[in-house]
This record gives sequence, C-alpha cells and structure tokens, in this order.
Amino acid sequence: MAVIELKKINKIFGSGISRVHVLHDIDFSANRGQLILVVGPSGSGKSTFLTIAGGLQTPTSGSVEVEGKAVEQLTKAQRDKLRLNQIGFVLQSYNLVPYLKVKEQFEFVDKVKRQGNLNKEDLAGLLKQLGISNLVDKFPGQLSGGQTQRVAIARALYANPDIVLADEPTAALDSQKVEEVGQLFQDLAKQRDKAGGGV
Repeated sequence: MAVIELKKINKIFGSGISRVHVLHDIDFSANRGQLILVVGPSGSGKSTFLTIAGGLQTPTSGSVEVEGKAVEQLTKAQRDKLRLNQIGFVLQSYNLVPYLKVKEQFEFVDKVKRQGNLNKEDLAGLLKQLGISNLVDKFPGQLSGGQTQRVAIARALYANPDIVLADEPTAALDSQKVEEVGQLFQDLAKQRDKAGGGV
C-alpha cells in the first residue's frame, strides 16, 4: 500500500479573468523506501503540489491519502497531528525559529513532538553528514543560505517522519553538498524505509 497517494488533484487560484488552474487531475503515489523527484519549469505548480501532498493547503478537488486516511476528512487537529508525526517538510523559506540557536531548533521539536525523534547519537551523525556539527551554537541569522538549508533539512529529518517532502532542498548548496544531500535522501528512503518527494 502507498504511504501517500494523491487522486485527481486539481488546484485553482482566483476567479474570472484572474483564474489560474495550477494542477490538473494529478495522480501520484509513493511507497516506503521510494524517493521521487518532481521536476518542471518554474511556476508549473511543484510547490503547490508539495504543500497539498503535505496537507498544508487543500486542493480545489481530488483527495490526498496518507497511510490510507483521507486527509480532507480529518479535523484540523488531526491534520496537525498527522503532519507533526508523519510528514517532514523542507520548505524554500526554511522556517527556522530566528531566535533559537541551531541546537535549540531540535530541542524545540522535542517540546512539540515528544516521542519518535532521532536519538542524540543519530542526530550527531546526521549533523556530521550534513557538515553542520560546528554550527550548533549559531543563530539562523549567522548562517549562510546553504548552511541554513542544511539545518532545515536536519530539523525535518530529526522528527523521523514517514514521509519527507522537500521543496528545492539543494537550491542554495554547492555541487559537492548537492551530491551529499541527494545521497542522504536516497539513504533515508532505502535504509530507513521512508517515502521521499522533492522538487
């Protein structure tokens, strides 16, 4: 069974002459252990697709199922819990808390999601793999774009989600880091049996 499935997804913004039909009858599914890249030109709806897949916005029509549960039939509290426990996001805006040091970003996750996060040893390995172990006492404002992106990736993976949705996760990285992050996502899918999607 697919861990996430989108059926006949349509998304329309605006109305009248400003109406834009961004997604047209999109069908998509991903199984555990599968890494899928969604490609397309700028403005083609990739980010909209990811935010709908992750339950951050609702489609105009169609359905999203996570582990067989129809997301649109869940209450807001149930959708929040689903995102917290099963879906990890790496968004273009990174969404790091600006007044928390890097190490405190993970402590914050522990306060919101008390169980199922990576242990200290696994977190240390993840930080090392991403080349950010030396940044734990820095604030987001003290980081470069690439460093901020890697911290956002680490924070999303720290919660140990079943599904990882990444919106241009390598956009601010140099070519060596792009390869390393790509390998990290492949390893995550295969070794930890996660489903991953990225644009």
